[in-house]
Amino acid sequence: MIIIMREVNLRSVDLNLLVVLLQLLESRHVTRAAERLHMSQPAVSRALQRLRATFDDPLLVRTTSGFDLSARAEELLPRLQQLLAGLTELIAEPEFIPSEAKDVVRVYGLDLEVACFVSPLIQVLRREAPWMRLEVRTEPRDHFELLEQGDVHFCVTGMSPKTTEDQYRRLLVGQTTSVCVMSADHPLADSDLMLEDYLKASHGLVSITGRGPGVVDDRLAALGKKRHLALRLSNFMTVADFCEHTDLLFVLPEIVAQKVAHGRNIVLKAVPEELHTPAINFYLYWHERYHRDPMCRWIRQRILDVI
Repeated sequence: MIIIMREVNLRSVDLNLLVVLLQLLESRHVTRAAERLHMSQPAVSRALQRLRATFDDPLLVRTTSGFDLSARAEELLPRLQQLLAGLTELIAEPEFIPSEAKDVVRVYGLDLEVACFVSPLIQVLRREAPWMRLEVRTEPRDHFELLEQGDVHFCVTGMSPKTTEDQYRRLLVGQTTSVCVMSADHPLADSDLMLEDYLKASHGLVSITGRGPGVVDDRLAALGKKRHLALRLSNFMTVADFCEHTDLLFVLPEIVAQKVAHGRNIVLKAVPEELHTPAINFYLYWHERYHRDPMCRWIRQRILDVI
């Protein structure tokens, strides 16, 4: 037997009628379908007429005991139930169940920023979402390029995007001021740090991008001053190795400096008054594409809970 399917233009079909059709086929009664749909009986009757025209079939046929399904309606009912259940699942917001989730959370940040703000997250994951995996990237590179390309879900940084800022969302995770880091044996370690003495010293700079002057250099330039830069590093982790036994000074965010100095022959000093700057804010950034993702929303809340 050859079955010829007539061509259907879906744009000409009112897909809302499928919800009415399901109730009509399941209840086999116009009035009961109207009650379930919270519609008037005349409205459902009109919908049935339109459905009969759409399917070119009576759908409900009269019998001695009421209405029954036509042969076409019998064939339609299970397919319609499956279709509407699938549409409901498609439209409904997916549920995120941490204890069952096997998602991979990808985070970028520099080493010590990750240590300060991201490392506590693994404790939460091991306790509440043991099947999830946390992947952390710390290589020096453009934070926001990774977010833009979708390579990571989050980045944590004290930097700000230079362009297309409206693509990103952010959450304040920490606030700190700048301090000067030096060896405990440094000649300036036992006194308040004055600008004149600061300028006579040699300095190290952590430059994430490896390009351009640092914030301190910009501040000094505004004052008509300049410091001697003897070392440029691309990450914070080795700062202690370079200043613990030398005469180099570094200016770092205090929350990072505390990590650097822990267990080392290093002291933290207030920067000269002329170099005081507004508080440094650290943010958790994410791209707009992940803003409503259930997993990412759960991660953001857990980071807030642990920092």
